Amino acid sequence: MEKLNQFWYVATNIWKDGLYGIDIGRIIIAILIFSIFLILRQLFTRFIIKRIIALSTKTKTDIDEITLKALEKPLGFTPVVLGLFFAFDYLQLGETFKAITDNIIRTLIVFILFWSLIKIVDILSDTMRSLEKFLTASMVDWLIKMIKASFIFIGIATALQIWGIQVGPILAGLGLFGVAVALGAQDLFKNLISGILIIGENRFSRGDWIKVDGVVEGTVETIGFRSTLVRRFDKAPVYVPNSSLSDNSVTNFSAMTHRRIRWCLGVKYNTTIDQLRQIRDNIEQYLLSSNQFAKPPEVPMFVRIDNFSDSAINIMVYCFTKTTIWGDWLAIKEALAYEIKKIIENAGSEFAFPSRSLYVEAHPDETAEIFIPPSKKKDEPDQLI
Repeated sequence: MEKLNQFWYVATNIWKDGLYGIDIGRIIIAILIFSIFLILRQLFTRFIIKRIIALSTKTKTDIDEITLKALEKPLGFTPVVLGLFFAFDYLQLGETFKAITDNIIRTLIVFILFWSLIKIVDILSDTMRSLEKFLTASMVDWLIKMIKASFIFIGIATALQIWGIQVGPILAGLGLFGVAVALGAQDLFKNLISGILIIGENRFSRGDWIKVDGVVEGTVETIGFRSTLVRRFDKAPVYVPNSSLSDNSVTNFSAMTHRRIRWCLGVKYNTTIDQLRQIRDNIEQYLLSSNQFAKPPEVPMFVRIDNFSDSAINIMVYCFTKTTIWGDWLAIKEALAYEIKKIIENAGSEFAFPSRSLYVEAHPDETAEIFIPPSKKKDEPDQLI
């Protein structure tokens, strides 16, 4: 009986002392408390938040619905922090452990707070698009990224401050470290500054068709801090360093006001002067009467007899369409080709093609006698030459 009492005494001491002097019963109850809050989190997210979002859809404005959807995950994480808070509080930890758990709870609260702020920035990003009237789309994108980066930096600094880590000395150390890094990462900072210059000068924006000789040609998708994503016409992505776009000449085809058509039409040399005038006048009249083409003095327009080539009389057609969209431009150019062919055929002329005439002044009366070498006799020996 005495041994049994000793065993019971040891068991109760272990139960009371538990882990780091904490009663095992309290640990189990603390785990149950945290588990209950995890279950409540699921119920809170599924019923309460979803219900509030459903009610917000009935309001006149969409701002409340968008805001609630953006904050759904941060709000859903709040019961987890509450569960940890009540579980740690029930454990009645000592001073050392209590200070650690308090810092954990405060850090998680900071995390939820700045997570919510970043989500709100995502909501406001649509509103900030109105700034594109004054700034470029790329500048607005960079502004949104800088705001998010600022919130992340402030959140990390706040969390470090909670744990007693001073941010000032770290920033000073990072400044010295940054100088060392800058010496070894000159290209990185060069591309960063080049990206700022590209956006500031508004060389191009997202969706623009650009061409850099010897580098890339395609559509701009993203202007990043270090590189720009250009999608080629074969749909292959090309990541171009910003310095290559800043230092080289960039042709922005999307910034064209008009799109040019320049043709050299060749008609046969037997075309008369009246036919040439009729062809030229009818082509010019078609260009001036069509709403698809820009008119002088906005842009130059020429339909002229240009030169006499080896096999044709060349007519130059030089004009500009109002549209700059490639597909529409191709359709307009096709219609112009049909019209020019009809005009030339109606004038009684034809298109010329490369040809060459050979003139022979005289044919000889007699042909030269054909030399037939004598055959070798059988008995004759071969002669050495």
